[in-house]
Parts: sequence; structure tokens; C-alpha cells
Amino acid sequence: MLKGVDPVLSPDLLATLRAMGHGDEIALVDGNYPGLEHARRLVRADGHGVIRILDAILSLMPVDDFVDCGIFRATVRGDLDAIDPVHADMIEICAQREPERTVLPLAPQEFYERVRRAHTIVQTSEPRLYGNIILRKGVIYP
Repeated sequence: MLKGVDPVLSPDLLATLRAMGHGDEIALVDGNYPGLEHARRLVRADGHGVIRILDAILSLMPVDDFVDCGIFRATVRGDLDAIDPVHADMIEICAQREPERTVLPLAPQEFYERVRRAHTIVQTSEPRLYGNIILRKGVIYP
């Protein structure tokens, strides 16, 4: 346990967040996502939902503001306008932690390709379908 560090952030996840550089992406995926198949690096967050992990990560990691968008979410069967409850929860957490950033929905193929290129995938136990989001790491200004 560490002061000021959310206890859901495991040692492996903390090390990953610290090792990532500006522009690296981390994908948080639900329990049904083929994480092991798609991951260059896989960190397990068993027993935790994607929203809890998202909030904990955003408490430490800045989102990239050098690009138009640094947060991407999955979509329900490719419908870019549909917002499932899990997506509404993601948007709410991102608005609290990164109020200047928007959450961009991506079509399935584009989302999967981006996840495969991600620095790391965090496999959660999120039971809700399409509970997947990608964060692009930003910088901490001097």
C-alpha cells in the first residue's frame, strides 16, 4: 500500500504506467475481450471492473493533449452514436479526470487494430459487453 495511490493499481500496472512514454497507449478491456491474443504486454486486473481501473489510472496518468483525441472507446456493433451504460460511465469518469478531453468512439476494426498496437492491455473483469477504452499517455508539464 502507498499513500495517495489507489490500491487497485497493482505493482505491475504501476510499473507499466511509469514505463510508458508520451504517446504510448494503454487499452483497458472487459472480461470477454481476447486480451492475451491481442496484447504485446498484458496486465491482469482480475476482480475489478473497467470503470474502477479507468478512474485509478486517470488519477495518475495525464492524457495526451498534443493530438486531437487521446481517449477512444469501443462501440456497440459499430454504431458510433450508440452509448451503452458502460460508455456513459467511461465518459463521466473521463470528464471528471480530463475535462478538456473528449472520448472518441471507434468502429470495431479500427478499435481492435489500435488495441493490438497499444503499449499494454489491462484485462479487467468488467462483465458489460463493449467495456473497452484506450488512453494515450500525455506529459506532465514542468
